Amino acid sequence: MSKTLDELLARMRALEEEVEAEFAARRKEIAFAIENRRIRFPLDVLNRHRLQRIGLWTYLRNCRIAVALTAPILYTGVIPFVLMDLFVTLYQRLCFPIYGIPRVRRRDYLVFDRAELPYLNAIEKFNCFYCSYANGVAAYLREVGARTEQYWCPIKHARRMLGSHARYAHFYEFGDAESYRRGLERLRSQYELPAANGEQRP
Repeated sequence: MSKTLDELLARMRALEEEVEAEFAARRKEIAFAIENRRIRFPLDVLNRHRLQRIGLWTYLRNCRIAVALTAPILYTGVIPFVLMDLFVTLYQRLCFPIYGIPRVRRRDYLVFDRAELPYLNAIEKFNCFYCSYANGVAAYLREVGARTEQYWCPIKHARRMLGSHARYAHFYEFGDAESYRRGLERLRSQYELPAANGEQRP
């Protein structure tokens, strides 16, 4: 990879870390803490949140008919997500040890903490659970797929692709046969991504 591309990737990772730091600062402003994996709000914040909760009947009464009628279509989507979750988990447990690829920790991608928000009613909490699960499975699948691609075919596409994963930048250029043949085994053993500060990240 060229020095310029390495520098751009390092700057991009530095910006990602700046964004994370800004999110952390905003979380402090909102005043919550995480203790033993539980979210804790100060009592005054809890009371303000509870005042913002919309009751179930009010929520349902204000729901548009078209939204209510399409909700079953949305919720049946959980079936392919569960099947994909099961398949990806089984696939990486069986195949990754054979390939020498470190397994992806599922729990890093599936986070269910929105149910602890007191301003959400039961329907909103269920919707948040569903969205957390669907997007968590998609992110988990993406990382498993990215590691698989890094092992089997770490070559960039000739055409520009939107939404490439973080590993893609380290793949070999399309048409660069020498680099691919020379570096494939090395890349198959490097699953840690460099962070902006020079440390390694999974």
